[in-house]
Amino acid sequence: MIPKETVDQILDTARIEEVIGDFVTLKRRGSSYVACCPFHNEKTPSFHVTPSKGIYKCFGCGKAGSAVGFVMEHEHMTYPEALRYLARKYNIEIKEEEETAEQIAARQRSESLMAVSEFARQYFCDQLKEGEGRAVGYRYYRGRHIEDATIEQWSLGWAPSGRATLVDAARAAGYKDEYLVAAGLAIQQEDGTLIDKFRERVMFPIHSVSGRVIAFSGRTLKADNPAKYVNSPETEIYIKSRNLLGIYFAKSEIARQDRCILVEGNVDVVMMHQMGITNVVASCGTALTEEQVRLIKKFTENVTIMYDGDKAGLHAAIRAISLILKEGMNPRVVFLPDGDDPDSFSQKHTLEEIQDYIRDHEQDGIAFKTNLLLEEAGDDPLKKANLINEIADTVADIPDAIKRQVYVDTVARQFSIESDIIQDRVRKTREKQSLEERIARDREQRRRGTPGQAGYDDEGRNSVMADSDRPSATLERRLLEEDKILAPAERELLSFILRYGRSPLQFETDSEFYDPEGSQTVADFIDAALSGDDISFGNKAYEATYNAYFGLYDQGLEQDSIVLALLNGEDRTVAAVAADLSSEKYELTVHNFTDALTTTDSWLVTYVPRAILVYHDKRISAQQADISRKLKAGVSPDEAVELMTRLTRLNEIKKTINIKLGRLKK
Repeated sequence: MIPKETVDQILDTARIEEVIGDFVTLKRRGSSYVACCPFHNEKTPSFHVTPSKGIYKCFGCGKAGSAVGFVMEHEHMTYPEALRYLARKYNIEIKEEEETAEQIAARQRSESLMAVSEFARQYFCDQLKEGEGRAVGYRYYRGRHIEDATIEQWSLGWAPSGRATLVDAARAAGYKDEYLVAAGLAIQQEDGTLIDKFRERVMFPIHSVSGRVIAFSGRTLKADNPAKYVNSPETEIYIKSRNLLGIYFAKSEIARQDRCILVEGNVDVVMMHQMGITNVVASCGTALTEEQVRLIKKFTENVTIMYDGDKAGLHAAIRAISLILKEGMNPRVVFLPDGDDPDSFSQKHTLEEIQDYIRDHEQDGIAFKTNLLLEEAGDDPLKKANLINEIADTVADIPDAIKRQVYVDTVARQFSIESDIIQDRVRKTREKQSLEERIARDREQRRRGTPGQAGYDDEGRNSVMADSDRPSATLERRLLEEDKILAPAERELLSFILRYGRSPLQFETDSEFYDPEGSQTVADFIDAALSGDDISFGNKAYEATYNAYFGLYDQGLEQDSIVLALLNGEDRTVAAVAADLSSEKYELTVHNFTDALTTTDSWLVTYVPRAILVYHDKRISAQQADISRKLKAGVSPDEAVELMTRLTRLNEIKKTINIKLGRLKK
């Protein structure tokens, strides 16, 4: 755990223009900086950095935040990882507090395994440049059309033919035998001697999300060797099912394009990247796992599966579709022409041709599975019935109710079956899944007489990551399933608070809001208007930001200090909201700045009360919609009378509000 004093020192020291300048070419424009956004494609700069406020904001894609938020978003780090990155940049020492002896030992052991893995990476790279490696390994890479720059970027190497060449080199460099074995680089024989695990193989390092080498995949060049690929065993720093080959090189482009391409082979990944399609990963020589899908989900919800078109590839794709759907993600499938894999296809076509082919041949995952199974079923009615049940079970994997219903209707139309029949199958399947999950949870809880295995971070270390530690998704995605009626009005009020919270509201003496004891601030005025009716926001992200703001406001902090504290706080959802709504170019929906009055004070007294009225109007609209739904669903006569009475009262209040807003005449 990083002490609070150290966190404060890091955040106080970090200059946002210096931090972002390490990744983006910034151009000064007045007191700010501009650049083309690193998070989406654009030709005209819309990415602004304001050093005086410590904020960045893209007015194209909406990304916004502070220095620590930028590092989290761009490098896909957790909050503690981003703090450590900034600490290293500014040479700030972090002394972790409350580490037990066991934690210290575990951390030191993990670092030792990382260090010996990094030594092995450099050793294999060096071996490729001379003697046997140059004659055999390098010739293989060049024969596969892998360029020197790609070899260097991916640290491709060669494991020589000797029985203990790496072991000897590591010992000479001072590395202990126990770490060579524990890292999966050496095998201890019965007589106690060590031999290299990888011999006479071209080597592909496997990197963690943060770029550290945690394992290797070695390919033999001998046709008579049945073990074409040998991969590192699972170790304390490498959990096979939780890592993806190429994720470190692909993560930024996956996030920028909002799409991940999933292939099967090591060379497929490398060649696609070399061609210029850099949002590509592979599953480290294993069948795709839930953990790998969740890793992809950190960067995008859209996955394009590009497997070989043989029988094994088709069935692997079907299995991958189900895993992706279960995580609430969107699978698509594209198969290359017969006889081609991504490696060979990339060598025959230009970048533009490959991109066009993917775009033109992508299929929706469920549609692909339906068509494939239809071909297998033919005209057999029993097989066709089983097929429909299987597709319905696949639809049941989708967690989002709206997406599920869309697919239910689509499948029903495709097979000319009543949608209720498909819906019933989906419902029963979900109930069965829910029961099985409940039983599994109960069994796991009973089993936990001893500590279970914790989660692992991207370095392979034990650490269950809190939601607040994870890089936040876009604000719009977080609010997608919340109260859409109230969201614009809540956003409006919160923007006034975050931008003008401590500004005074000096109402005229004839105003209904005039306070003879003195002017109120914008924040006080809005809070009083909401707390008087015991109102809380309907959208959790806005409510959390509102509460966090007033927690600091009540401590007497100045406005800029409050906003900066929110931006740099550990709650990244709050930070995202604060960055989005406190930026200068945010336009209030109730106010057109081209028609603004002469001073900020003069239009605040007009538009803050108006924003509150708009919010109350939206709240009434939400209540009216709720009553209408209940009446439509069917209620008892007494309940219907009560609801109609409430609806009439709400209509009267809404009319009064709209008269005050100038929408209706008295």
